[in-house]
Amino acid sequence: MEKINNDRICVGLAGFGLSGRFFQAPFLHSDTRFNLKKVYERTSNNSKQEYPEVEIVRSFEELLTTDIDLVVISTPNPYHVSMASQAMKAGKHVFVEKPIASTSKEARELCEIAKNEKVLLSVYQNRRFDGDFLTVKKIIDENLIGEILDYECHFDRFVTGKSKKQWKADGGKGIDLLYDIGVHLIDQAYSIFGMPDEVYADLRKQRDESSGIDNFQVYLYYKDKKITLSAGEVVAMSGPHFMIHGSKGSFIKYGNDLQESRLISGMRPNKSDLGCDEEKYFGTLCRITDHGFLEEKIVTELGDYGRYYDNIYRVINNGDDLFIKPEEAVDVMRIIETAQNSSIEKRRIRVL
Repeated sequence: MEKINNDRICVGLAGFGLSGRFFQAPFLHSDTRFNLKKVYERTSNNSKQEYPEVEIVRSFEELLTTDIDLVVISTPNPYHVSMASQAMKAGKHVFVEKPIASTSKEARELCEIAKNEKVLLSVYQNRRFDGDFLTVKKIIDENLIGEILDYECHFDRFVTGKSKKQWKADGGKGIDLLYDIGVHLIDQAYSIFGMPDEVYADLRKQRDESSGIDNFQVYLYYKDKKITLSAGEVVAMSGPHFMIHGSKGSFIKYGNDLQESRLISGMRPNKSDLGCDEEKYFGTLCRITDHGFLEEKIVTELGDYGRYYDNIYRVINNGDDLFIKPEEAVDVMRIIETAQNSSIEKRRIRVL
């Protein structure tokens, strides 16, 4: 992979919906190592309101010019594969919003293109940098509760009506809760424990207004542990977000990472408290000691989506290792496909 000759990496952003507007653009704009130069909006001019210096283009091809080094794909799911492929074949580094594709075959083909073109390809799995997940990972890494036996993550909401995004309302392959929240939860667990041996899943559609799966429980089975991943859209009162049980104790935490809600409300990455958790949501660690059970509150690690962009810059210009590799996205898609088959066949299935 060739280094960028410029001091700053020039970026073309495709899409300025929720993800492009609140997750990509603010970080690319605030990090002086990047130059957010062009934004592809088909009909609107929304990016100009916050970033008056950017050039709005009306076709994706206008992001593939010689003045662009990195293309960020934040368009609806059905365009991820074709746009990533086109950009890489034009010699551009690419990172794409999750899911990378709707099948593992498509994801694998994108990996081959990146390899052949000698360009960066990564997937925007920002929730590896959620403060709550970083806390769980630290507890596991430091062996604070011993050997992990059960790991549970629940991500629940209460949703009414149809999606305001037409492409989500229309639905289709690769567009449902499993490809939205599920991709994140599976990726988090995979990043710690690797590929499971078997998968069992219960995938359901509970709301008439949903275009597809809106409730799931996915179980990942390893030799010595079970992972439970769950999300639903008809949950008015949520339980714990994380419940981790080990041979020497447990960790339980309520409340989700607050970066998303703060970014949507207008807070920007230059605010030091963007990724700070509220004290009322600090998790509880319970450990077995010689004197019985010991409970203590654990301060949540600082969430920081900016770490993703820092890694992208360092990979391109310094040759660092890519933190979120595209091959990992292939594995996540394999788990999703196994979960889909499991739900249809109503049995545990080995991951092939």
